[in-house]
Amino acid sequence: MEMGDIPPEGSIIRDTISIAWPSVLESFFVCLAGMMDTIMVGSLGSYAIAAVGLSTQPKFLGLAVFLSMNVAVSAVVARRRGEGDREGANRVLRMALLVTLVLTAVVSVAFVGLADPIVRLVGSQPDTHEYAVEYLQIIMGGIGFNTVSLVLNAAQRGAGNTRIAMTTNLVSNVVNICFNYLLIGGNFGFPALGVRGAAIATVLGTVCACVMSLISCLHKDGFIYLGAVKSWVADRFNIRSMTNVWSSSFVEQVCLRIGFLLFSMTVANLGTTEMAAHQIGANMMSMSFSFGDGLSVAAVTLIGQSLGRKRPDMAKIYGNVCQKLGLICAAVVSTVYVLFGRQIYRLYTDETEILDYGVLIMYILSVLLFFQILQVVQFGCLRGAGDTRFTAMVSLISVTIIRPGLSWVLCYPLGIGLIGAWLGTFGDQAVRFVMSFIRFRKGNWTKLKL
Repeated sequence: MEMGDIPPEGSIIRDTISIAWPSVLESFFVCLAGMMDTIMVGSLGSYAIAAVGLSTQPKFLGLAVFLSMNVAVSAVVARRRGEGDREGANRVLRMALLVTLVLTAVVSVAFVGLADPIVRLVGSQPDTHEYAVEYLQIIMGGIGFNTVSLVLNAAQRGAGNTRIAMTTNLVSNVVNICFNYLLIGGNFGFPALGVRGAAIATVLGTVCACVMSLISCLHKDGFIYLGAVKSWVADRFNIRSMTNVWSSSFVEQVCLRIGFLLFSMTVANLGTTEMAAHQIGANMMSMSFSFGDGLSVAAVTLIGQSLGRKRPDMAKIYGNVCQKLGLICAAVVSTVYVLFGRQIYRLYTDETEILDYGVLIMYILSVLLFFQILQVVQFGCLRGAGDTRFTAMVSLISVTIIRPGLSWVLCYPLGIGLIGAWLGTFGDQAVRFVMSFIRFRKGNWTKLKL
């Protein structure tokens, strides 16, 4: 049902792209920095690639509470922006920032102190354990700069200021790559720190992002302005809105991280060569994910603001446009992966066994990413409306149960090995796509109050 004038199709596409392109670039640059990390440490050998890969899922498990909070911040701020409630949006941000600082201290201390058993749990090998522990300790020791930047950028995205988040992450990643060059191999008189240098470079990048994010929230004329209100606690209505989205989103994040952790353990136990080949493939999967993730951010913003203006019809239209753009991105990336898969893997290593695995992985990924990008966009649409209970349920079923379970069966009892793990990932992405597609088409998410 139309509830007012609908802008011309060209105007709708322009609005979507204007919000989406900074987020797509931001997510792409984050993945590119991770890719460069892996390429640069790859010069040390396959053990270094595996060591960095082993720390990935524990790190994101530690970040789960913050990532889920950021989903809530973006959704609630977008809704308040649509309603024109600047004070309410900034109350939500200040409260989220305070909670972030407290939780960061707890998480950082816990992960630094327990890094050794955590890395051993995820399946480290004798030649990777020490390096993975050190990498995780440095990353989690400096995680506070990252968490503060994340929550501030989440609020800016919800307000539609996606260029701010893009700029901070672009600078952060450039700093990261520069210090990778200086510290991994020891160039221009800097010490050669290897894997430790890659971790330090990552933290230095987040320091820059944190400073820039704080500055972006100190402009009096901006919708997001930390000085707009004095209280550090939001009113009951906004607390309830935040809690409803955050709690479900946190369950979703925990399900995601447990599932990814179990999956990572399955792969790690195959051996260092297989783990290295998988980590490179995971880098490329993150690269394709970046396009869906950027469009997902646009969907959260556009749908949240549309529902705040009482325009569920526009929310559906923006959701459909984001999905169509996602399909175009999937077709382009898939073509690149099919044609240049082996050459891409060669950027990381010249080891023949890893390259042979890489060709098969890239063929699987070239089909898998259609489901991946579209389901990520659909999840963004649902999150923008506050439908995080459903996304949590889907994550529990698909990521926590189907992906690790199917991957383990294919890897070990059926003896397919590493390729079995990627077929299990394919199954997970297909299930998530089907479930989120059906949910979006029903349209009940447009009726949720936030």
